[in-house]
Amino acid sequence: MAFVESLSKTASVFVFGFVVLHCFVVDKFRSHAQGVTPLLPQEEEESFGKHTKKNGSKICAKYWVKIESFDHVHVIYPKKEGSSKVNLCRSISPINSYADRREIMICFTVQILQTISDKLKNNNWTTIDRTSCSSAQWKLYISDPPKNDRIQSNVTCDCTFENNTVCHVISFKLKGFNLTGVLPVEFRNLTQLREIDLSRNYLNGSIPGSLAELPNLQRLSLLANRLSGSIPREIGSFATLKSLVLEDNLLGGSLHPDLGNLKSLERLLLSANNFSGTIPDTFGNLKNLNDFRIDGSELSGKIPDFIGNWTNITTLDLQGTSMEGPIPSTISLLKKLTTLRISDLKGSSSTFPNLKDMTNMKKLILRNCSMTGSIPEYLGNMAVLDTLDLSFNKLTGQIPGPLESLTDIKFMFLNNNLLTGDVPAWILGSRKDLNLVASHVSTGSNKISWCLNKDLVCTRKPQCKQLMILILRSTHHSLFINCGGSRETVGDNEYEDDTTAGGAADFASISERWGYSSTGTYIGTDDGAYKATNTYGLNVTGEGFYQTARLAPQSLKYYGLCMLAGSYKVQLHFAEIMYSNNQTFSSLGRRIFDISIQGKVVETNFNIMEEAGGVGVGIGIAKVYDGIIVNGSTLEIHLYWSGKGTTAVPDRGVYGPLISAITVTPNFKVDNGGGLSVGAIIGIVAASCVLAALVLLVLRKKGYLGGKDLEDKELRALDLQTGYFSLRQIKHATNNFDPANKIGEGGFGPVYKGMLSDGSVIAVKQLSAKSKQGNREFVNEIGMISALQHPHLVKLYGCCIEGNQLLLVYEYLENNSLARALFGRDEHQIKLDWQTRKKILLGIAKGLAYLHEESRLKIVHRDIKATNVLLDKDLNAKISDFGLAKLDEEENTHISTRIAGTIGYMAPEYAMRGYLTDKADVYSFGVVVLEIVSGKSNTNYRPKEEFVYLLDWAYVLQEQGNLLELVDPSLGSNYSKIEALRMLNLALLCTNPSPTLRPSMSSAVKMLEGKIPVQAPIVKRSTMNPDARFKAFELLSHDSQTHVSNGSESSQIQKSISMDGPWIDSEFSIESKDEIIDSSSSKLLKDLYDVNLD
Repeated sequence: MAFVESLSKTASVFVFGFVVLHCFVVDKFRSHAQGVTPLLPQEEEESFGKHTKKNGSKICAKYWVKIESFDHVHVIYPKKEGSSKVNLCRSISPINSYADRREIMICFTVQILQTISDKLKNNNWTTIDRTSCSSAQWKLYISDPPKNDRIQSNVTCDCTFENNTVCHVISFKLKGFNLTGVLPVEFRNLTQLREIDLSRNYLNGSIPGSLAELPNLQRLSLLANRLSGSIPREIGSFATLKSLVLEDNLLGGSLHPDLGNLKSLERLLLSANNFSGTIPDTFGNLKNLNDFRIDGSELSGKIPDFIGNWTNITTLDLQGTSMEGPIPSTISLLKKLTTLRISDLKGSSSTFPNLKDMTNMKKLILRNCSMTGSIPEYLGNMAVLDTLDLSFNKLTGQIPGPLESLTDIKFMFLNNNLLTGDVPAWILGSRKDLNLVASHVSTGSNKISWCLNKDLVCTRKPQCKQLMILILRSTHHSLFINCGGSRETVGDNEYEDDTTAGGAADFASISERWGYSSTGTYIGTDDGAYKATNTYGLNVTGEGFYQTARLAPQSLKYYGLCMLAGSYKVQLHFAEIMYSNNQTFSSLGRRIFDISIQGKVVETNFNIMEEAGGVGVGIGIAKVYDGIIVNGSTLEIHLYWSGKGTTAVPDRGVYGPLISAITVTPNFKVDNGGGLSVGAIIGIVAASCVLAALVLLVLRKKGYLGGKDLEDKELRALDLQTGYFSLRQIKHATNNFDPANKIGEGGFGPVYKGMLSDGSVIAVKQLSAKSKQGNREFVNEIGMISALQHPHLVKLYGCCIEGNQLLLVYEYLENNSLARALFGRDEHQIKLDWQTRKKILLGIAKGLAYLHEESRLKIVHRDIKATNVLLDKDLNAKISDFGLAKLDEEENTHISTRIAGTIGYMAPEYAMRGYLTDKADVYSFGVVVLEIVSGKSNTNYRPKEEFVYLLDWAYVLQEQGNLLELVDPSLGSNYSKIEALRMLNLALLCTNPSPTLRPSMSSAVKMLEGKIPVQAPIVKRSTMNPDARFKAFELLSHDSQTHVSNGSESSQIQKSISMDGPWIDSEFSIESKDEIIDSSSSKLLKDLYDVNLD
């Protein structure tokens, strides 16, 4: 107590508040104490010796300090060492200025800093003196300041305390100096510290709980050290802590619930440690978090629902844990997310999470999360998205068309899913640096399709190099690859070079014996390496190929191509050459990945350093896997990073699977000679092929193989891009066209549901081959549709031409037609909410825009209506029935001699004068828009006797300013009035009687998306009486039918009012020898509506 009272009296006399002195004097005082006369009598010394700090720390028991004057301090040692009067600070007499007084305070702080420096084993600071605070920041470098912020050595002071009379250290940074010491408890004596950054060192030991005694600490970063133990529960008492960065250490144990008390915390980075258990429920209190990362840990349990509390979060990383799915629905509340990385979830399958409102997303990685269902179209609204990785899931369906709007996209990884359909044209034609990996999709090219199905990467210009031919020539029985290195001879074997730059792109070697697939992007950098060299000069003895390696950020696959069937020995060679072997943070990296061969996992959590006994121990390692069976012709070696290990040591982008060389040798005897020459083999094969072709030709001529009608010149001239089906296949799929499998009746024949032998469900359209018109229609369909690929067009799988059978095989659409969904029988109707109707409308518009403007062949459909719009299982719209399509032939307009369409949907100029442009489809689209918004059929709905049809009523409501009366009453109030008015005005704009005033379909898409305004003209109805108008439309219909009968005796009027089948329609077809059709009804047309453009 005497000491405390004495210190208090001193503080009251001297304004400087020396009460801050917390037993901070260190070993350095010993040197100052030599030869100085003892200050205190024995009893006073004993008095000091008995006094102890309340926590009983050793430093308090060892040294004591008492102020005698401004330039002297008294140091009292234990009795055996005596006591001394020590002149620590330079004499200041007299004390007049604030600067002098600050220097006195710094004198004590210097000793604390020196102690901290010593315990960190920091040999880089040569001078710490009382004048250091004369600048805002102490620049304490060994030599010149570094050129980047990875190496920092400075201490920041704040000298504004107590009316600019007191300096305190507020920031302590020693980054990148490979310090080998421990974390000093003396940090607690720097009571005004706001930041401690000791990143990228070699510190060991544990995190002292005493750090929690710093009442003002806001940022603590211990990234990339070798700290162990658990996070002390005391850390949870920080009231001010905003950033806690503990990535890339050896910390373990469970996360203490008290960490959930850090309510000011904004950044919590715990990745690449050994934490176990679950994320505590108390973490739900961390509502200020904007960055949370816990990749590569052993945390288990489900992803907690409380992440929905983190509404300020922008970065969420949960890669490579042992956690289970599904991703909780509360993730939809995190609308500020810009980076979301979740991978390798355990547990059962789940659907794609709702991320619709995350429009600021830049990087979206949901890899190996057991997700099912289709890829959401709303991803196309993430305008700044540059990386999309949905690989290794169970996603089905096609690549959504709206992804085309992702103008910033650089990387898209969709490999190892169950996707079907075609790679969209916008991907294959992209000029961006876009890499796509897709499985089970096709591009209309056999070679590219083979690449994709073998999981090779297809870039915007796929390079498959005739691998389809190679698969038929399985001749290789060994493989030697120097991964990432140049050609090298080892013994009798020559290892082929593998020196391409790499990245997320495919590669097939010059010899076409092998290829590789590298996928993924590095976290936190765009400059990660794909080839490695022995940067640190490690003493790795052995073969030369251990000096280089190939690596990938996520997945690296090597393929042995055209291998002979049999058993092989596979040797994989590894050497860790990217981490140093000295006591620096560069040696702390942990590379962990899995290895599979032929689809079977052979190594889990494989760590090269552990296998070799440490970094640079002197030799590379070879893992041998014997008895590997190749049944087909391809050997697959897969190295996969599941999010484990470090990601920032020695730098970002140095992690992921790495391999030095591959050796594959056969376990069977290889016949290397004594047989036929290569020339003889080629001759025999060629002769056999010719003979087989002749036999097949004779059989086909005889009709045994079918296909005689292929000799028809119209069919023979087609450059088909579809598959061929045999009649036998189709009969088996449809149970010999069983009426029970009939799902509709189209304009040219019935439609059947079928199932192929592989389980694929198809729709078979059976066309009549008896009429010339039917044959011509068939030629049109297979010639045109086979060249068209778009998410909103019904996919044509192939065709069959045998005997008198003309068959088209389409994808099967589960929800039938839009007409049936909207106004079919009650049991067939689907309740379409407002968002679904919007999606359907936008899909139809994009499909038509593709036909009119984006496809190589400019197509006018000519029969757009609700029955020709089909809906898949997710209610995505797809346009069908291109049998009535007409090539625009790159002419702006032309007069059609063959009119095809449906009453109520046909544009007036086309119906009356055969004048056909793409604006005819725009008119039909406008009618469909009205039907979707109103839920009523244009031709069958008449609200009052005086209205001819739905469009007529819409004009009346527009004049009355009451368009919203058209909205389907079943929607109630669950729709957007603004969006409804936009759609209805668009419908009236598209159905303008003047084709030149109708928008293009690409403009219609933008209007639907709200990107450009809709300005619908006022169309005034004629004053003619309703009966006359109705008769006019009856006459129009009658005239059309008359032209059918007069123009072609073989033409048939085909009508149906059923809504049960996807290819069912009510249509008429006109074929006339006259180029201009004269009709009495055309004279009535101009009297129906007057257009007012004012």
